[in-house]
Amino acid sequence: MRVVVAMSGGVDSSVAAALLAEEGHDVIGLSMQLYDQREGGSGYGSCCSLDDLHDAGRVARRLNIPHYIVNFEREFQRTVVANFVDEYVAGRTPIPCSHCNSDLKFATLLDRSRAFGAEVVATGHYARISIDPATGRRTLLRGGDASKDQSYFLFSLTQDQLARASFPVGALSKVAVRDLARGLGLAVADKPDSQEICFVPDGDYAAFIEKQTGDLQSSGAIVNQSGEVLGRHGGVHRFTVGQRKGLGIAAAEPLYVLQLLPSEKTVVVGPRPELERTSLVASLVNWIAGAPPEEPLHVTAQVRHRHLPSSATVRSLGDGRARVDFDAPVVAITPGQAVVFYDEEVVVGGGWID
Repeated sequence: MRVVVAMSGGVDSSVAAALLAEEGHDVIGLSMQLYDQREGGSGYGSCCSLDDLHDAGRVARRLNIPHYIVNFEREFQRTVVANFVDEYVAGRTPIPCSHCNSDLKFATLLDRSRAFGAEVVATGHYARISIDPATGRRTLLRGGDASKDQSYFLFSLTQDQLARASFPVGALSKVAVRDLARGLGLAVADKPDSQEICFVPDGDYAAFIEKQTGDLQSSGAIVNQSGEVLGRHGGVHRFTVGQRKGLGIAAAEPLYVLQLLPSEKTVVVGPRPELERTSLVASLVNWIAGAPPEEPLHVTAQVRHRHLPSSATVRSLGDGRARVDFDAPVVAITPGQAVVFYDEEVVVGGGWID
């Protein structure tokens, strides 16, 4: 069949393309241009840079497959960058990678692929797809390499999107992927993984947000839970729940950000035990099976990509919302992050923490 591969210029998507080509599929490589690459343009930095686009082209030539660059600048600014800025200004901590995966790679790219006569889009994600023999519906599973599992970022994929998605390296380890790339003579075999958010390559989120919004005029007070003013801050967008460093205040015990109140321009801090929560409510919840469960489900819930899953019960509240009650307290549940529900390796669904 004809398959479009989203080629980022990294080793994972390159090997994904190679495996599909080896299987005899008609493979077309597409790379996304996400920002102005011209000197003096609005380019941000690392991911999908000119070097990455060049690497993707070199791999395509090595594999003898066609390669095209598609311009997603407008879509990227609207669906990923604007959301990132708005969330931080609202006192939430966003995950741009999830929005990029669902709103760009598996929405816009799926639509664009039809122009090439392709009904399947493949990526280099470490996740797997299977079919439930009882229902015929798609299920999303964790990647075979637990240390590289990316299913957390894919929780919002719908049945229609999963039916047209392919993750060729999903069952492999990172070591195996690099070994395959070396065996195929791919120049990206030892290329380092991108670690930072692509449009904030220097890691200075606050400066990026301020540049995007202009003068936020958002300085305010840092207070304890009793309302006592302990210091001043330069904007709630500079903080996230659970943060300890960079508070700029002296105290007898370590203090952590407990809550952000953007309307009051206030950052609430306190000792670490006060970060513990036993429940949360999430919105825009996506249930992979398609419909919310009629009864409460016992799951393991993951509240950040690097957090260990915690035993919990999830209940649908209707209107795209769900309540999660944990069996034991969980630290630093953060509005704006995703909570993803698992039944062992199967992704049940997930939503955005309110």
